[in-house]
Amino acid sequence: MSSTSTTISAGVIAAALLAPAPAPAADSFTGKNIDLLIGAPPGGGYDIYARTLARHLGRHIPGQPTIVAKNMPGAGSARAAGFISSIAPKDGTAIAGFAPGVVVEPLLGRSEGTQFDAPKFTWLGSISQEVSVCAFIKAAGIKTWQDMQTKRSVIGASGGGAESDVFPNVLRKLFNLPLSIVTGYPGGTEIILAMERHEVDGRCGWSWTSLLSRSKALLDNQRIDITLQIGLQKDKALPDVPLIMDLTSDALKKAALKLIVSRQNIARPFAAPPGIPAERARLLRAAFDATMNDPEFRAEASKLNLDVEPVSGAEVEALLKEIYAAPPDVVRLATELVREGP
Repeated sequence: MSSTSTTISAGVIAAALLAPAPAPAADSFTGKNIDLLIGAPPGGGYDIYARTLARHLGRHIPGQPTIVAKNMPGAGSARAAGFISSIAPKDGTAIAGFAPGVVVEPLLGRSEGTQFDAPKFTWLGSISQEVSVCAFIKAAGIKTWQDMQTKRSVIGASGGGAESDVFPNVLRKLFNLPLSIVTGYPGGTEIILAMERHEVDGRCGWSWTSLLSRSKALLDNQRIDITLQIGLQKDKALPDVPLIMDLTSDALKKAALKLIVSRQNIARPFAAPPGIPAERARLLRAAFDATMNDPEFRAEASKLNLDVEPVSGAEVEALLKEIYAAPPDVVRLATELVREGP
């Protein structure tokens, strides 16, 4: 009996030694850092949202990794998107926050220099859905949508497909506005300084929540006029400001506008690279959703006047599928409207 027991024990030990290593535990992020790349310069709305997320997201990821926020501005967030797509490690240790326009640029013919397929990203979700606005410095004398149609103005923009460039270009073409666009400003902060220095008259594609969180004094001191809101629905705080979707009754133009403006429904999107392991994608998505409901995150966001109206990763994916399935005539018109130049 003793000999048999010894043989069984040895066999069990041998089997254990030869067995495959156990699968990584759910806390496979233990001891790791996760880089959160911000596709915008420091100090603006995208930066503030991303850094606020970074301070809370790690608590909801098994293993509680450190989230390291790093700015990677350039080309309306295309630089960060390209990095996430082709260079960043595909193990969940790199994620990025973008300007929402970057996800539709390839569809609308603005893909020169881009090396990513946005619908294939591992979308974690968006912190908010919102409207953007057109705003003019008081001295410009442009107080209403009617003034925009009749008075010449100069709009400051970042270029490279950012909202500050796309939306005024669309407005100029679709409604024959007498405005010119000066591009090349690094970000929203620099455009605001240009307005205050009277280098430009205004800015279109200015996130309403970013304006409230970073530049509310301009409103409170009546130094700017809000003339138009850009989104699929009006913001409840701006009931008397016209909505871009209500400015035309032409079915094709309205459909093209919807394709362009729908990016506002994912105003602060975050994604991991395509093709990361399914379990890590699940953990990151669940952590993002949990952070959106985290009382500490909500409290800090409220203190900073950041709007939190989250959209899940699955909803972002569904929206992108709808956008990329738009009829060819709608895509053609939208492409023409966002194209730079006449």
